[in-house]
Amino acid sequence: MPELIGSLAAVLTTLSFIPQVIKVLKERQTAGISLGMYSLFTLGVALWLVYGIMIGRAPVYVANGVTLALASTVLVMKLRLG
Repeated sequence: MPELIGSLAAVLTTLSFIPQVIKVLKERQTAGISLGMYSLFTLGVALWLVYGIMIGRAPVYVANGVTLALASTVLVMKLRLG
């Protein structure tokens, strides 16, 4: 049961980033996005990914791997577009 709850939480929190990524890629506009927040968040997600790998928990490392890709996309667009 804990794995199911963790997996569901991972799916929902990861999916929550998709609308932001689509919006940034479609509109090519990032003025309303905080560079500091996305930088810290992306680093935090990367550390969660490493932690998930270290403890061998798929819900942790899979979700954070996908979230890292999504957050990195927004962060790169922010750096490119300002």
